Amino acid sequence: MNQLSCWHRGFLVLKGGDGMRQVVAISGSPSRTSRTGRVLDYAARLLAGHQIHVQRFDVSDLPAEDLLWGRADSEALAEAARHIQAADGVIIGTPVYKAAYTGILKAFLDLLDREALAEKVVLPIAVGGTPHHFLVLDYALKPVLYALGARHILGGVYVLDSQVHAAEGQGSLLDEEPDSRLRKALYEFSLQLASRDAGIFHADSAVLGSR
Repeated sequence: MNQLSCWHRGFLVLKGGDGMRQVVAISGSPSRTSRTGRVLDYAARLLAGHQIHVQRFDVSDLPAEDLLWGRADSEALAEAARHIQAADGVIIGTPVYKAAYTGILKAFLDLLDREALAEKVVLPIAVGGTPHHFLVLDYALKPVLYALGARHILGGVYVLDSQVHAAEGQGSLLDEEPDSRLRKALYEFSLQLASRDAGIFHADSAVLGSR
């Protein structure tokens, strides 16, 4: 499948054929070139094989003053919210700082409508420096996603910094074990999107996926 990629106002758009499902991948990293961003781009390439159109959005591209002062009426935030509203699914990626997701991601999520993630399939991904912080997904990030209306949250994927390579080269971006978990989670994500299209969700979708 031929693909085109481009940047549009903070969104990395991977375009395939017509009729593709729409997904927004949100990076909560302060840096666009972070490991979190690379994992999200890698996930986007894998999903493209399932006829899923992914838009990557970097929270760091929003005006800092809008986030700092909580300007919920800013045009930049409104555009980001429109992309989320139009999406079938949302992937949220964050590095782990001090056993929590980033402050910039928290500031962004706080400005979204309380039903912003309603009827979306949501896959959280975290990249951290130690295996001791894998519960950040269940005990820090997921409650906030639930408060934003998300009821179809997959189990999520936690990846160690050391498991993310600087460049893919001839192999995977990730070590074999996290690569396998990510692929399984993305496959489940694609199945849940198909269920959404059919008007049905698995009753236990809030706990699906793999760490």
